[in-house]
Amino acid sequence: MSRDTLAAPAEHLLEVRHSRFLVRAAPADSADAAMAHVRAVAVPEATHNCWAWRIGAEYRSSDDGEPAGTAGRPILAAIDGQGFDRVAVVVTRWFGGIKLGAGGLVRAYGGAAAECLRLAPRAPLIEETELILRAGFDDLGSVHQALALHDADKLEEAFDAAGARFRLRLPADRVEALRRHLRDATRDRVRIDAPA
Repeated sequence: MSRDTLAAPAEHLLEVRHSRFLVRAAPADSADAAMAHVRAVAVPEATHNCWAWRIGAEYRSSDDGEPAGTAGRPILAAIDGQGFDRVAVVVTRWFGGIKLGAGGLVRAYGGAAAECLRLAPRAPLIEETELILRAGFDDLGSVHQALALHDADKLEEAFDAAGARFRLRLPADRVEALRRHLRDATRDRVRIDAPA
């Protein structure tokens, strides 16, 4: 199943029995970025700042003082249920004087997060892969032209007596086209391997 991330940060406000739930969601490409979003939007004077994030197989959530399992997990379930990845969601609650009960909290936190994400601008995630490319000096012009043509980012570049070694990141669906291009342009002198 292909997943999306957020094209831009999103907000949604929900009131449930006088409690206000403000959702703030943002794209996050690392655990550090997700936690930075949590710290940036948490409101210290609010009753609770509950959150969840997912980045690939990695995820975390927090109930921030609400009964266990009533806030963070429903927010994470909303992220997954709406088909998002690389997203951090914070739901800030201001208590309105009426207790909602465990079921009411699950519905309020999960529902507010799901509605925010449902309305948010989406951007498809492009699966990327990393490769190691080795080329002699005579082929560097062809290599640089091919990297630009196939949207490859140079993460590292090193030179030795034999030529250059590059660590690259590029869309996974471009790898075979890059291999063919370089094979044809360099008479198969360039080596491309998965990173060790």
